[in-house]
Amino acid sequence: MTLLTNVFAGLALGSTYALVALGFVVIYKSTGVINFAQGGLLALGAYLGYTFSNNLAVGFGVAILLACLAAAFVGASVERLVLRRMVGQPPFAVIMITIGLLFVIEPLITAIWGFDNLPVNNPWNIRTVEVGGLVLGVRDLWTIGLTAAVVVAFFLFFRYTSFGLAMRATAFDPEAALAQGISARRVYAVSWAIAAALATLAGITLAAGPAGLSPSISFIALAAFPAMILGGLDSPAGAVLGGLIIGLAEALTRGYQDQLFSWAGSNVSLIVPYLLMIVILLIRPYGLLGTKDVRRI
Repeated sequence: MTLLTNVFAGLALGSTYALVALGFVVIYKSTGVINFAQGGLLALGAYLGYTFSNNLAVGFGVAILLACLAAAFVGASVERLVLRRMVGQPPFAVIMITIGLLFVIEPLITAIWGFDNLPVNNPWNIRTVEVGGLVLGVRDLWTIGLTAAVVVAFFLFFRYTSFGLAMRATAFDPEAALAQGISARRVYAVSWAIAAALATLAGITLAAGPAGLSPSISFIALAAFPAMILGGLDSPAGAVLGGLIIGLAEALTRGYQDQLFSWAGSNVSLIVPYLLMIVILLIRPYGLLGTKDVRRI
């Protein structure tokens, strides 16, 4: 029973990682840049969700939708006002800008909302349900369900819509896509909007737990980063798989830490995602589902 409890907790945590990692991959596939501001967008989206949920007379579901739309607008605006000016510049310069954005967003959050833990009004609280003797958190069930729905919608969007096709074409060959009349700038803006919305959903579901909301929530992106690398930088399916693997590994390590890793201290579960990432990269340098880069000379 303990194993099943830890597996369920790992799936819930991995679902959060999967959403954040998926946002990383969306931007990388369209622009070739790793967005280090993803953690800041996650925190900003979570605080927007807190504001809509606690200060407006709207339901929690509506608050999530409003927060995702607001964060998507912020993401698209960042691409339009800042990153669009860097088109054609070295990727390193663009990456440094995303790091700068992170250090702009985080102080802005604390200036507006402060440093204290904030309780997020939600319909789950600490409610649990019992299934076959296994006690499951309602919030974790909703996190897994929402993530599954978003992932299915995401893949349907990319597979069967014209704009999804445009995004895949731009990711594969920007110049050929441009020659076919596809607006690369529009694709980049939508990619940032989608990444911000995914980060917001992950942040709100995480903040709706008993721990509440604090500025440190942005660090969840650091744990999701190994999930993206492990699954493959350019693979949305790999991001989801990597998130689930990392979540399960972290939860199982935490659950059996006293029996197996007592000699390593109390926080060994925090380094497991990075150890796992290193091991996978030593075996498959392009990730589990990433595309192997073939160069001809």
